Amino acid sequence: MPGKAFLTAEPFVPDRLTLAELPTAVQGCKGCDLYKYATQAIAGEGPSTARVMLVGEQPGDREDREGKPFVGPAGKLLDKALEDAGISRQEVYVTNAVKHFKFEERGKRRIHKKPSVGEIEACFPWLGGVRRLASSNCCVSGRHGGARGAWQRSQPDAASRRILPAPEWSGGHRHRASLCRAAQ
Repeated sequence: MPGKAFLTAEPFVPDRLTLAELPTAVQGCKGCDLYKYATQAIAGEGPSTARVMLVGEQPGDREDREGKPFVGPAGKLLDKALEDAGISRQEVYVTNAVKHFKFEERGKRRIHKKPSVGEIEACFPWLGGVRRLASSNCCVSGRHGGARGAWQRSQPDAASRRILPAPEWSGGHRHRASLCRAAQ
């Protein structure tokens, strides 16, 4: 009996990827089954000179429909937090550990469903590729941990691995949806 196939986006990540090509390249990814249900894949956004990379778990419903990262309720919360900290969103690179929206339908609504460890790991090649292209020396990720693994795997040596735990506003202790509800 054959074993379960390991899911990975690696065959879909071009060898010579640029940040400008990323939004087009990620659309062809079939590294896991999430592409079958999402409207589109969501690439990251920001300058290659960004010193900070902010990594969420996965795109949400609005992101899936609009094709841009962090444009929904969590994105509004992120924008407010960045503004309060005196940081322009144009100065950071924002992306997600998983590139396709995983959800379950409830009536007419698409409700966020947590991606599996395998789905997060399948996207590691995309995050690792972005890490090599962006000059970020700091990665802030949420509680999902997927981004931390991709960040660490993309570093040439242990001394250059600088992982910071996510502050409260980015979902470090509570899911972003609960923070968005609390902020309303």
